[in-house]
Amino acid sequence: MLEIERKYIVKNTDFLKDLKGKRITQGYLSTDPARTVRVRIKGAQGFITIKGQSTDSGLTRYEWEKEITIVEAEDLLELALPGVIDKTRYEIAIEKHTWEVDVFHGTNKGLIIAEIELETEDEPFSKPVWITQEVTGDQRYYNSYLSERPFGEW
Repeated sequence: MLEIERKYIVKNTDFLKDLKGKRITQGYLSTDPARTVRVRIKGAQGFITIKGQSTDSGLTRYEWEKEITIVEAEDLLELALPGVIDKTRYEIAIEKHTWEVDVFHGTNKGLIIAEIELETEDEPFSKPVWITQEVTGDQRYYNSYLSERPFGEW
């Protein structure tokens, strides 16, 4: 399955104050850009995800995800490379899209990223007032990169 996604920096979080987010812990079994392998615990669910190399634009890449038990996810996280990602995700519906806003904790504290998944690379969408600079395709904002080189060390 192809994932088409755009990423933006969030300039303030006032709009999140009345929303409930889900805590996410994720680690990487591989950070090779050609085949990133991620294990994630999101709330009470576990997932394993494999992502392929991004296109030159950074908008599109192959993604395969499967739900696994929480016990399996916890076990696989024990095998993860150093640098586990800790964040809270908020989902915000705007028109026909859902924006995912990630507020990072720990060594990535201070970073807030908004992502939107699209059906096509040129699909029009409304940009909320709380986003700023687009960082689509900038590898520094990939979670796999942040696990190795945290935002707090930039």
